[in-house]
Amino acid sequence: MFSVINSVGLFGMNAFPVTIEAEVSKGHPQFDISGLPDAGIKESRDRVRSAVYAARIPFPKGRVLINLAPADVKKSGSSFDLAIFIALMQAMQILQIDLSKRIFIGELGLNGGIHSIRGVLTMTMLAKKNGYEEIYVPHDNVREAAAIDGIRVYGVSNVNDLLSHLLELSPLKAAERVQPTIEAQKSLLDFSDVRGQQKARYGMELAAAGGHNILLVGSPGSGKSMLANRLPTILPEMNREEILETTNVYSVAGQLSKENPLVTQRPFRSPHHTVSAAGLVGGGSIPAPGEISLAHNGVLFLDELAEFDRTTLEILRQPLESREVTISRAAGTAVYPCSIMLVAAMNPCPCGYYGSTQKKCTCSPNLVKRYLSKISGPLLDRFDLHVDVDPVAYADLSSTEKTESSEAIRERVENARNRQKERFRGTDIYCNAMMPDHLLREYCRMDAQAQALLKAVFERYGLSARAHSRLQKVALSSADLHGSDVIRREDIAVAVQFRGFDSKYLQ
Repeated sequence: MFSVINSVGLFGMNAFPVTIEAEVSKGHPQFDISGLPDAGIKESRDRVRSAVYAARIPFPKGRVLINLAPADVKKSGSSFDLAIFIALMQAMQILQIDLSKRIFIGELGLNGGIHSIRGVLTMTMLAKKNGYEEIYVPHDNVREAAAIDGIRVYGVSNVNDLLSHLLELSPLKAAERVQPTIEAQKSLLDFSDVRGQQKARYGMELAAAGGHNILLVGSPGSGKSMLANRLPTILPEMNREEILETTNVYSVAGQLSKENPLVTQRPFRSPHHTVSAAGLVGGGSIPAPGEISLAHNGVLFLDELAEFDRTTLEILRQPLESREVTISRAAGTAVYPCSIMLVAAMNPCPCGYYGSTQKKCTCSPNLVKRYLSKISGPLLDRFDLHVDVDPVAYADLSSTEKTESSEAIRERVENARNRQKERFRGTDIYCNAMMPDHLLREYCRMDAQAQALLKAVFERYGLSARAHSRLQKVALSSADLHGSDVIRREDIAVAVQFRGFDSKYLQ
């Protein structure tokens, strides 16, 4: 007998339909799987056979052939187990019903249990897009799949329950739709803990308001990491589109928790400086997302920037511009999103005290130059804001005066982002930093004094076209914080001040 069941394959974040064809015929007992399966799929023969026995069904004594179509596309993973099992049940005429509008995904256990898999959210999106009415997923993945409207989702724990449902002996209940609930940012960290550092605090606020990349440079103990770790507490809440995008990445990476299947708070990723290029941007024979994609719609914090491998850092240049990572392998090409805020912190020299007024630097000029040269000019150019973080004065540390809290700063940031949301309505742009250059003339309107100052700065410092456009975007974020529709001279001055032209560390 012959049967056909629908399933879904996954390569990176690209889901594609897979048809499971099963044939049971007379002949020497044999169980084969064709259609370019990897080792994980070939091993499903043992899992499916054991699950059939667990369901107290005699396994066919003849030849069993399973084909995964299209046969010219490489397939991997254990997500086809459940579909192979159902196809076999239909070929054995245990199931004699129409399953053409249903999708089956899941990994089988030897006892007939169904284990969780990666990428369920992506697969469910494809199932809905292709017009399927029902999808059957492991019970542990049901809340993840139920975030998608327009398709009935059933979570199944074992094959016996699934067979009883399909035979209408004991119907399962479709999962209730899961709506993302955005909770307030829960953190013990707060900007009220930061003493002094007024310029750096405003730089972080400006970066948060426009989604800009920021570089913090200063001696050890000046508060660079402290500032960076508190950045998530002033970022605006995620909208539904951002939640689904970010959850999609974490689903493919297999990093969703059972308790909270949706990522509702902005990611904050802080990889160690020993991270490899594949760990940072993603990689592998079947490309997995790296840290830059796991920080999608959130913050990627690179502490001790100059200690990272230079080749690894240079790989970031293209993703920071395009806001996506493309990883090509022989099996195919995976594209991961990486719309991030890049926050980096570094010392100005190996000993850390170059330019410090409190402690003498022990590094030679050549050593300082070699240390700073680890960060290339093109990479530095991609930081919209450069902030010198000086040591905190004793008067600030001993002061009992309360400093502004994250909640107060976040309110201003959200007001600025609301202006940007209205400005870019109808597009997929969320903040000023994402604005393409061809929209600068339309949205970066300046008064005469602002234009004059920008021209003078451009000519004095010999700005690149990228630096010129980024200055305008930062100035626009400054205008948004002040509720202005026009970029003023003061906004250009703020953008220039944070560009690092007069940095005592980076010169």
